[in-house]
Amino acid sequence: MGKHEDKVILVTGASRGIGKGIAFHLAREGADLVVNSIEEEIKDIAEGIKKMGRRALPVVADVSQKAEVEGMFNKALEEFGKLDVSIHNAGVITIARITELTEEEWDKVMGVNAKGVFLCCQAAARIMIKQGYGKIINTASGQAREGFIYTPHYAASKFAVIGITQSLAKELAPYGVTVNAFCPGIIDTDMWIYNDREWGKLLGNKPGETVKKWTQDIPFKRVGQPEDVAKLVSFLASSDSDYITGQTINVDGGLIMS
Repeated sequence: MGKHEDKVILVTGASRGIGKGIAFHLAREGADLVVNSIEEEIKDIAEGIKKMGRRALPVVADVSQKAEVEGMFNKALEEFGKLDVSIHNAGVITIARITELTEEEWDKVMGVNAKGVFLCCQAAARIMIKQGYGKIINTASGQAREGFIYTPHYAASKFAVIGITQSLAKELAPYGVTVNAFCPGIIDTDMWIYNDREWGKLLGNKPGETVKKWTQDIPFKRVGQPEDVAKLVSFLASSDSDYITGQTINVDGGLIMS
């Protein structure tokens, strides 16, 4: 039997990158999945999971919209009757000088990364309090430890994730619910292709140079893979982490040691 045999696990932002890696990893370990994205491609992810012999429910929803979040969690309960683990991974980023950063960019990034995590935690908590158990896992970032240049809105949204995680860990512990987060570093995803290009423009680097330079600060001298993150998330989703709550764990090859 797999580590997560017959568990029901929800993953937001699962159409690509880290979220996709997490979803497929957990499916290989026996979980049934509720997979979410704002993109229709999430249906292809669900089909891939079904081919692995697990059940999968795709839900197209915007996590920054309360009604859509509540609808997603209601669909999860209708389909599976329970929710063992809820992983809130959906995230967006833009990169701009402070003098050019727009209010719309601020609102979008905060809306998905901070408000979206709050809304998903709220919906998951309502289910898990009634169950008397559950695990909530939130995606933060290296920028929840140290803000990077040209991304104050993104850093603010990810610092918020740690605050939400710690607060809810204290509130939900009496109900048997753990709440933890993780901080991915430079991971081989579409987002980091964008990051390299846009940071590079402002820093005067050619495409590929920014990530190459920053990778030299990683003790392992390599970028991470979604699977590196998925292995930690699998641990946090398992009974092996039952006495761990309110923690935020870095997955970055040692880039940030705090």
